[in-house]
Amino acid sequence: MAADTAGAIHTLGELAQRFGLKLRGDAGLRIAGVCSLSPGKPDCLGFCADPRLRGELAQTRAGAVVLGGRDAEAFTGNALVAQDPALAFARVAALYDPSREFQPGRHPSAVVAAGAQIGAGCWIGPLAVIEDGARIGDNSFIGPHCVVGRDAEVGPDSRLEAQVYLGARSRLGARCHVQPGAVVGGRGFGLARTPAGWEEVPQLGAVVVGDDVEIGANTSIDRGALDDTVIEDGVKLDNQIQIAHNCRIGAHTAIAACVGIAGSTVIGRRCMIGGAAGIGGHLRIADDVVILGRAMVTKSLTAPGVYGSGLPVMPAREWRKLVARVRRLHHFEQQLETIRKKLRLETSGDASEPDDF
Repeated sequence: MAADTAGAIHTLGELAQRFGLKLRGDAGLRIAGVCSLSPGKPDCLGFCADPRLRGELAQTRAGAVVLGGRDAEAFTGNALVAQDPALAFARVAALYDPSREFQPGRHPSAVVAAGAQIGAGCWIGPLAVIEDGARIGDNSFIGPHCVVGRDAEVGPDSRLEAQVYLGARSRLGARCHVQPGAVVGGRGFGLARTPAGWEEVPQLGAVVVGDDVEIGANTSIDRGALDDTVIEDGVKLDNQIQIAHNCRIGAHTAIAACVGIAGSTVIGRRCMIGGAAGIGGHLRIADDVVILGRAMVTKSLTAPGVYGSGLPVMPAREWRKLVARVRRLHHFEQQLETIRKKLRLETSGDASEPDDF
């Protein structure tokens, strides 16, 4: 359950002391919530971490503002000065977030097997199903229509919002947050081709999720074929992501929406993967790699850095011209080859296939 109750009020001085921030102004100012800079609210705390918002500081009606040292020099109002204003504001805002508060108990319509273990302080919501051998850690929230499969485990202080499926033998660590519709431990896409069509290959592994992981709405993480699919500590997954069987996602990696990762790929620690990127199977991505949105990764990335592919958005007329040029490239290659032969020019290797592919 949340550490603070809804409607809690803290003084500016209390917030400064609790989060190690430098106080400027009235320590006794009572802060009842958080707000944006424009227009702001007199009993709330705003923040400024984007240089583009500096113009709003002079007009804000917020009772106090979290900001960096550079912005604090020109600001005359009440302030909490932080080295990282966005992070400081996020931590303060959590005190005023009632969304994770709940009363322990069990809804009459919930189905809990006799062999399941439910920890202290848990809530089991309407029409939730907890199968035999499942274990729910202390102070966890299992929302409506969730399914925790046979011998699966939910760590303490975790939250399954609604319609979450946690497959048999799969494990969530402590303080995990799973958004509605997520499927963790569903069948991996394993098929063997026969003359008559496709035949299922049994997927006998599970999914192991570390501590402090967030899994977005309608994200799917397939169980392993033999070994487990592994999501390490602190990973943050956005909505509608597909992670195939036997993948491993390194600690503190963040993946944006609509990314697809094919089977048996290993992604390193502290990586950032932009929206709608596609990553092929059986690849290895090094630690500290950034992959830009809509990139297509077809080979392993063995060194830290920023990688991208694909065309950025442009006016449709320019895009059509560019596509027309690309379609003519083969014709230009043939012309250049004819000229090369006539001039008896030598080339080093086959220039028709780049080394990167």
